[in-house]
Amino acid sequence: MQFDLSTVETATLVFIGTLVFGAVLAGFVLVAGLIALVVLGAGKLTWTVLATTLLAVVHGINAGWDRLVHRAAAGDLSGDFQGQTAPGTGTYPRVILSDS
Repeated sequence: MQFDLSTVETATLVFIGTLVFGAVLAGFVLVAGLIALVVLGAGKLTWTVLATTLLAVVHGINAGWDRLVHRAAAGDLSGDFQGQTAPGTGTYPRVILSDS
């Protein structure tokens, strides 16, 4: 027994066509949503990596600067600079800045 499509009523064909069109449309929306989630996930991952790297770099710079300043403040610098005359303004010793 062969299936003859001409024996199916028009309303049934329209109904089946609507179901197929709905399934194709739902599949398209599903794939578009999945692609959007993947793009957003990749963007968030990229942002997280960049923000973490930037924070690590800033933290490293701050830690290095802190060590440098504390090491300089711990040393005795009183004999490193001698008072010198400034031209035209009288005699002022150089100012040594400590940890501010």
